[in-house]
Amino acid sequence: MSKPVIISGIQPTGNLHIGNYLGAVKNWVELQNSGKYELYIFIADLHALTGAQTAAERREQILVTAAELLAAGLDPKKTIFFVQSHVPEHTELAWIFNTVTPNAELYRMTQFKDKSERQEKNINAGLFTYPILQAADILLYRTTLVPIGQDQVQHLELTSDIARWFNNRYSEYFAPVKPLLTAVPKVMSLLEPTKKMSKSLGLGHTLELADEPAVILNKLKKAVTATEGGQGAPGAANLLLLLKQFGQASVYKEFAEAEKNGIIQYGQLKQELASAISGYFEKFRLARKIKLKNKPEEIENYLKTGAEQARRAAEKTMSDVRRLVGLR
Repeated sequence: MSKPVIISGIQPTGNLHIGNYLGAVKNWVELQNSGKYELYIFIADLHALTGAQTAAERREQILVTAAELLAAGLDPKKTIFFVQSHVPEHTELAWIFNTVTPNAELYRMTQFKDKSERQEKNINAGLFTYPILQAADILLYRTTLVPIGQDQVQHLELTSDIARWFNNRYSEYFAPVKPLLTAVPKVMSLLEPTKKMSKSLGLGHTLELADEPAVILNKLKKAVTATEGGQGAPGAANLLLLLKQFGQASVYKEFAEAEKNGIIQYGQLKQELASAISGYFEKFRLARKIKLKNKPEEIENYLKTGAEQARRAAEKTMSDVRRLVGLR
């Protein structure tokens, strides 16, 4: 029997940060290494076009994102790893899905509102319709499972709705997609701990996987916590969450107890956390540096091979879809 198909992607809009790692990348590597799934991971450069990068910035960031994912443990021998635009069937299927999706359903998408607020000067049609391209990304490979956090359930529900609308108009072809809900730690901004950590907020808000130890410590020193002896503040909770993920269990327990009792010293917490994160990603930083400096051709070959593998599956789907909708 064939393995269940899983797909996920990430936009090349900035270096990977700890929120990306805990929210997606770490889980991808675990799914890959389990051997239970056929895993597709792609760099979502078409989705990134809705932002404000220049062409040169986008080209460079695609390479950097690929290098970072490889350095974090993604294995092209176990995972089909490719760049979204290298498989043109994504956009072809998205256009067909555009013709069966009611506008009203897109207006319901909360992320359109969020993204529009972040880039008020560039509210383009792509921001509005990108859930349809996202549905095409998923259904193109006859995906059965998508690893997501609870905040992404709405988009996956729309994907299943689009599959149903297509089936109702043409023929029963696409199956509903099920979420593979993961216990994703919600990492918040260092400077605004009521907001989710995001590249769009700025460098000071994120801890990048490639940050050197001195940079990590400097960012954490500026992180919002609470006054000494405060309890339950969002900033303090965020730092404790990170210590739980990257530090020793005994050290985390000590600081958690101190925070509960109102005697925590945030300066010590930040020092301990900086050391834990720096040590955890030491091998990643070295692997990233080597791949970007010495092996860019190897990275490009991995992506080329992955795109060839993905296109074989994508073309099979599109051949069926073209016939069903009357384009063949």
